[in-house]
Amino acid sequence: MTLSHEDDVKMLLSAFEQRLEHLLPAGEQEGQVYAAMRDATLVAGKRMRPLLLLLAARDMGYKIDLTGLLDLACAIEMVHVASLILDDMPCMDNATLRRGRPTIHYQYGEHVAILAAVALLSHAFCVISRAPLLTHEVKARATAELSSSVGHMGLVQGQFRDLSESRQSRNADEILLTNELKTSSLFNATLQLAAIAADAPPQVSERLRFFARDLGQAFQLIDDLTDGSNANGKDPHQDKDKSTLVAVLGAESVFLRLREHVRSADQHLATACQPGDTTRHYVHAWFEKQLTLISQSLSLSLSECQ
Repeated sequence: MTLSHEDDVKMLLSAFEQRLEHLLPAGEQEGQVYAAMRDATLVAGKRMRPLLLLLAARDMGYKIDLTGLLDLACAIEMVHVASLILDDMPCMDNATLRRGRPTIHYQYGEHVAILAAVALLSHAFCVISRAPLLTHEVKARATAELSSSVGHMGLVQGQFRDLSESRQSRNADEILLTNELKTSSLFNATLQLAAIAADAPPQVSERLRFFARDLGQAFQLIDDLTDGSNANGKDPHQDKDKSTLVAVLGAESVFLRLREHVRSADQHLATACQPGDTTRHYVHAWFEKQLTLISQSLSLSLSECQ
């Protein structure tokens, strides 16, 4: 029996959630910090990054037992969640909602939130170091790639630029660079870990970098275009008074840019993840849903924007 693309995604998502629970088990430790780590990580989310890692590695020919690959995906999610905890802090975006629930600092206090984020970051690298059935070389390369993407020249730099410059006048290129650092960098780490696990050749890794760049830009533009929505599980109007691309260029122009990033991302992915195509189907379905919702909210016809 051949699984459909949708069934394959559901199977991997279920396996991922079970592994994530296993790596952060209930009753393992006591105290508010560990409770905050579990609360932030195990609450339902899009899980786009871990799914991309799992799907892309499989499409590139990864055939080893899934447990090691699941651990890489869990590490990516832990890093992502840690970044969200910090992003929501009063000294940063000062958010009260995340994934439809009160933010971690709102529930546990700022001191616990900071410590939970640091603990999740360290736990992520511990998970990689102990991932079963992965070689020492794969673990070392994965650790180097992830730490570089998150560090002071990656996600951290993007967050700093967003905080220090977003309320100043910026041109489109400056905004795009911030978006790339803040959002594309972790997508790139996600895809590079998949390539490392699957022992993909350098030219495939390079295509995945291009894909991650477009994917991150598209993801950020969706976030900007839906900033006023109450359906995101986040505080609406977080970007008020910020110099986002929507503020600089207008929603319709940004929507056209979004479609172009999605098209370009698909082209890069098509050449990278052969012979499998489950990743492309997953990404295409996810973005088509988002594009349709945004188009409706902007009172635009998708056909007018093609």
